[in-house]
This record gives sequence, structure tokens and C-alpha cells, in this order.
Amino acid sequence: MDNNEKQVLLSIQNLDVVFGRGKKAFKAVDNVSFDIYKGETLSLVGESGSGKTTIGRAIVRINPCSAGAIYYDGKKISGKLSRKDDREVIRKIQMIFQDPAASLNERATIDYIISEGLYNFHLYKDEKDRVAKIEKIVKDVGLLPEHLTRYPHEFSGGQRQRVGLARSIVMEPEFIVADEPISALDVSIRAQVLNLLKKFQKERGLTYLFIAHDLSIVRFISDRIVVIYKGRVMEIAETEELFAYPLHPYTKSLISAIPIPDPIIEKEKKLFVYDPAKMHDYSQEQPQLVDIGNGHMVFGNTAEIEKYKAIRFGGEN
Repeated sequence: MDNNEKQVLLSIQNLDVVFGRGKKAFKAVDNVSFDIYKGETLSLVGESGSGKTTIGRAIVRINPCSAGAIYYDGKKISGKLSRKDDREVIRKIQMIFQDPAASLNERATIDYIISEGLYNFHLYKDEKDRVAKIEKIVKDVGLLPEHLTRYPHEFSGGQRQRVGLARSIVMEPEFIVADEPISALDVSIRAQVLNLLKKFQKERGLTYLFIAHDLSIVRFISDRIVVIYKGRVMEIAETEELFAYPLHPYTKSLISAIPIPDPIIEKEKKLFVYDPAKMHDYSQEQPQLVDIGNGHMVFGNTAEIEKYKAIRFGGEN
């Protein structure tokens, strides 16, 4: 399916997010633009502190935008909204947080935590309907109905993340921001949570923004990948395209850091270290994010873009 035929569900345009004021101002997100198509999983990848979570939190309007705009289904959702639009956006866009322990109310039962959105938006006919909805979603995420009377501290990290997932899904959203939802979990539990996310996407036609720093996990779940470094987008491409042709040196450094399951190969592997001061000379011309073809966008100046094009298409007719 060509990108032109796909429906853009969420569009981020020239987004800046600045924390602090005056001399203490820090620009966490710098002129970021990308689209997310309906029904896809777009992954946002970068090291800690690169601005991934800040973008996710700007979409759900926890972080205010300093410049630029965010559009959802053609409507601007950044900035001030009417109460009706505000409620609509809250229901349609949900977030799964990185730390399942910190994002759940320790004093509330699992029943209340999952039901809170239903109560606030009155998404049930009567008490019987609410109980049926809660019990169904709890089973769907792999928990038991008897867990509903318990409190978050009685669960493992994986179970708590399932509660967080149930809390989002029960609202019947269209779009979910999954902020490193598996980074705090054991490796064996990670696959289960990823499979749950894929299952819900298939059954409910969900769209995901999946935030992560581990490219090996991202390869399994995403359709396209956005690579971000210090608040700026370095590269955007479809998943297999990015792994086959990582063009920006920062993307190469992230891929080189993926662990190899063979200890002998892993020991001999050379890490590619990204040093922007040595690798780029932007004194004459400022870099831009350019589409070099095949839906592959790379950040660079004219000379770099020509070099990237030669690497990508040099061996092809």
C-alpha cells in the first residue's frame, strides 16, 4: 500500500518542547515533524534523554508545546481545547506508562483503577455492564477476575503492566502511546506483553506510537521507525528498510549496540560510536530532514544527503 493511500491519523508538525525559562531554558524537542498512519505501529527510538517520552507526553498533552502543532484526525489537539474536544481526545488517545508501579494508584483496587475511565466518561449502561466489561478486559490481558479486589502492590511488574494495558484498552481508544512499556519487565514477560499489544491491534484496529531504546524489540513490533537524537529526528524509514540501509551514523551506532546472542561473536563485535563533532561539518550549511526516496528520510546537509543516496541506491539500477 502506497503511503499516499494511507490515512494520516496523527501528525506532528515542527514541534518544539522547551522546559524552563530565560537562561535556564532547555529545548528537549527541536523542530520534530512526522506522521503516523492509521493502523500502523510507529516506533520512536533513541537513547535516554533524547526526547522520546517528551514527544509522547506532548501528544497526550501532559507536556505543553512551545512551538509547532499536533493534529489528530485533521483536528489540532495541541494548545487550548474546548471541554468537549478535550474529553474526546482523552478518550481516543491513551497512554501506557513506562513504570507500572508509579502509574497505578496504590490505594485503589484493580477494579477501580481499570474502571476509573469508564466512571469519568460513563462508558457503561449499568453496573452489570461495567462489571462485564471489566471482567472481559481483565481476562483479555491475561489476569483473573479474582485479581480485581487486590491492590497494585500485590502484583509483579508484568502483572501491573497488564493492569495498565487493561486500563487503556477498556476506554476503547483509537491511538495508544506506549512509553517503553516493557523496559521494566523481565525478558520472558516482555514477549507476552508485546504479543498482547499486537493482538489488540489486530482485533481493534489500534494505532501505536511505541517508544523504546532497544532496536531489537522495535524490529519485532513496528512498521516504521523514527530515530531521534537530542530532540531532533535523524532518520525515518520502514523497519526492514532501516535495518538493511542504516544511513545516518547515529542509527548505525544504535544498531551496532544490539546484543548478539552468540557470546563469541558478541565479544569480537566492534561498537560504532557516534561523535557528531567529528562526523559532521555544519559550519557552511545547516542540515535538514530530506526524503531520499523509498519513504526513507535522513537528516543532513547537501553533501551528506548525496552520500546517503549513493549508499542507498548506488548498487541498484
